[in-house]
Amino acid sequence: MAEQTVTVGVGTLSIEDVIAVARGGAKVAISDESKHEMALSRAVIDHLADDTVPHYGISTGFGALASTSIPKEQRAQLQKSLIRSHAAGAGPEVEREVVRGLLVLRLSTLCTGRTGVRPETAQVYADMLNAGITPVVYEYGSLGCSGDLAPLAACALVAMGEGEARNADGLKIGGGEALRAAGITPVDLKEKEGLALVNGTDGMLGMLCMAITDLRLLLKTADVAAAMSVEGMLGNDRVFAADLQALRPHRGQGDSAANIACMLKDSGLIEAGRPGSTVRVQDAYSLRCTPQVHGAARDTVEYAASVAGVELASAIDNPCVTLDGRVESNGNFHGAPLAYVLDFLAIPTADVASISERRTDRFLDVARNRGLPAFLAGDPGVDSGFMIAQYTAAGIVSEMKRNAVPASVDSIPSSAMQEDHVSMGWAAARKLRRSIPAFARVLAVELLCSCRSFDFRKPYRPGAAGAAVYRVVRQYANEIGPDVRDTWTTPQIEGVAEAILSGEVLTAAESAVGALK
Repeated sequence: MAEQTVTVGVGTLSIEDVIAVARGGAKVAISDESKHEMALSRAVIDHLADDTVPHYGISTGFGALASTSIPKEQRAQLQKSLIRSHAAGAGPEVEREVVRGLLVLRLSTLCTGRTGVRPETAQVYADMLNAGITPVVYEYGSLGCSGDLAPLAACALVAMGEGEARNADGLKIGGGEALRAAGITPVDLKEKEGLALVNGTDGMLGMLCMAITDLRLLLKTADVAAAMSVEGMLGNDRVFAADLQALRPHRGQGDSAANIACMLKDSGLIEAGRPGSTVRVQDAYSLRCTPQVHGAARDTVEYAASVAGVELASAIDNPCVTLDGRVESNGNFHGAPLAYVLDFLAIPTADVASISERRTDRFLDVARNRGLPAFLAGDPGVDSGFMIAQYTAAGIVSEMKRNAVPASVDSIPSSAMQEDHVSMGWAAARKLRRSIPAFARVLAVELLCSCRSFDFRKPYRPGAAGAAVYRVVRQYANEIGPDVRDTWTTPQIEGVAEAILSGEVLTAAESAVGALK
């Protein structure tokens, strides 16, 4: 298979492009049109550099020092000092995929030709990506305003041949050593270039693109898990009928209900829940209202995707070079649009996990599980079954709820009150990233419970989709019965969670019933 190359130009990258580079290791190439536009805007900067009138970021200091004029002979040092001082991150290292996403998105803005950087400066970023060089970026240092400053500065520091990086093999080495080994000449920053490398929302945006991608997968998988719980609880499938959903025509709700209905086709377990021609009038909310909850989460993700689409089409810098050749200061680097949706996404992520945990709890309670043994144990009393697995899911959900408290309502002034209102978008993105694998673990516990309920419901069998997922889950957890003792639960949860995040669970379901919505 040919190696994928993403062309970065004056136009817009897609979410899929970002994921291909960040996670898939795709190469990047700068378009000829972009090189031309960068050369044109650089000529504007070079002209202003010779002007006797101070211009922000070209012949002045930065932030609260914007009124300080810098002599021409010190401007190269000005740019280097900017990067070195702003590379002030602290805490744990940020994940490789986040840094690669940040790099390709900063490159995308450079390639619009609206920043005034030279084509050769942009090329160093492309070369680092293609060589698998990942600057070491730390957790703290961005307030989500004036750009993701410390993270972006850490990347620019490596482009200068300084700082720390991990090479393609993951070894941490000096930035200069990493560039030399890859045959890349460090960039010698000129007027405004340092500023252009740090004034961006790229970290926030990259993590938003990844969250949207992950949540689209996880919300479909949540529909799969919910459908299997409806089967295991001998639930009422009629509530998922398309005409009932059409009475409240939210798109996400309709899609979620359609997925669940598709999963339940020809289920012997659903039929077993119908004594004669009757069926229970109502199931609990955690079963009956699943499309309403999952659907609202889906709609939230698509709103977030619309915001990401606008940001992907944006040129974020301060100052920027306009199409008619002006160099203007602006506030486009403020992360509020991204911070809000990153916070927003943490809410439905926690809530869908919460309704999943409620279905898990229902499976374990003999007063509510329609004839299943206590805690789904082979021999209740001797065995505890999934008693503590539910504790784990509950603990995770509680933490996800704490992560759903918004970061964007907070602001802390900085830079001697020049930057007196900030977005905290980077913090919003970081806590959302913690909630996504947590969500997968909660779904894993639910799937383990539904599959164990299938064992106890024999000879009645699930539909084709549920049976396909059951076979995946059984790779990590043995079939249970009266003569089967409890086994170590942690590897079961972690194994199924990994199968969820990799898409294996969803693929199994779709192999039986076709593509889900």
